[in-house]
Amino acid sequence: MKIHEYQAKEILKKYNVPVPNGKVVFSPEDAVKAAKEIAGKIKVVKAQIHAGGRGKGGGVKVAKNIPEVRKFAKQILGMNLVTHQTGPEGKKVKRLLIEQGVNIDKEMYVGITLDRAQSRNVVMVSTEGGVEIEKVAAETPEKILKESIDPAVGMQAYQARKLAFGLGLEGVQFKNAVKFLMSLYKAYDATDASIAEINPLVVTKEGDVIALDAKMNFDDNALYRHKDIVEYRDFDEEEPLEIEASKYDLNYIKLDGNVGCMVNGAGLAMGTMDIIKLAGGEPANFLDVGGGANKETVANGFKIILTDPNVKAILINIFGGIVRCDRVAQGVINAVKEIKVEVPIVIRLEGTNAKEAGVLLKKSKLNFEVATTLEDAANKVTAVLKK
Repeated sequence: MKIHEYQAKEILKKYNVPVPNGKVVFSPEDAVKAAKEIAGKIKVVKAQIHAGGRGKGGGVKVAKNIPEVRKFAKQILGMNLVTHQTGPEGKKVKRLLIEQGVNIDKEMYVGITLDRAQSRNVVMVSTEGGVEIEKVAAETPEKILKESIDPAVGMQAYQARKLAFGLGLEGVQFKNAVKFLMSLYKAYDATDASIAEINPLVVTKEGDVIALDAKMNFDDNALYRHKDIVEYRDFDEEEPLEIEASKYDLNYIKLDGNVGCMVNGAGLAMGTMDIIKLAGGEPANFLDVGGGANKETVANGFKIILTDPNVKAILINIFGGIVRCDRVAQGVINAVKEIKVEVPIVIRLEGTNAKEAGVLLKKSKLNFEVATTLEDAANKVTAVLKK
């Protein structure tokens, strides 16, 4: 689950991670009121959407006085903000963060996430703050320092000191950076976050170390332990089809292609998307109906796929292990009869009761293309797109 910057900073403050003083607002009038309450002459007006690159898109402005706060708030609120993470369609800005300006001396980067190869969390820092970490990794990977964290003992002070030293910090800046890193890791670990990213992390001329920006994502499977974080969910920032899918416990992610995919198992789903691309097609979604899918699950997944107007063909690729292929086939038949389907469907069912599923599909007298292998399925679904 993703949350807004101001929400991430609310969480970080609970764990003694220093952040600028700020307030979320929903109108220019509230922006002006908040600016008057926040100390300091310089204020920053920041668009709040679930995407990075807001500054480059015109969603972050530095105001030198109250009239400029009002001016920038009017400009940004309601705008369709396009960044490298939103895609060309952009996102509408519905809330702002009004924040105090800080006396920046240096901009750096810190991020924490899971390194699946090591099965450990890793803390990454870089002197290249304010730059996409992917760009730093591609062009100057030597500028990224990493510390792998033993889950049995957590982050140790010596690791934080090593990272702070690697950033070239000294004196009070060094001490504050060590405290910052230890507190940030505690916040990340305690909230079951999947990523905590501070970019930029700034050192002020006074020696303070502050999270000027903050991004936190959370493991959906652990949210039952964090009811307070669940309250931060902003449905306006989420894809409507993904919200609908979550109601049926379906793992669905909308993509930009035209081939709708229904698969059971995340690994098989990713493999299916890869082979569609190899065959010359573009997947329209990731949809894992799960190992225990039944007729209702499959029917709901089918309806969600068809709701996407970009879908021009559908590939159903099910391996029957726990789930029975005949149940999947019946779910597809029910959905096709219930919904007006105007796109071709390619089905590949293999495993438990695959033969029975084939009989059901044939008796239905519905127009399905049946494939025998994954490669055959990908070739058939891309071929029907060209007709």
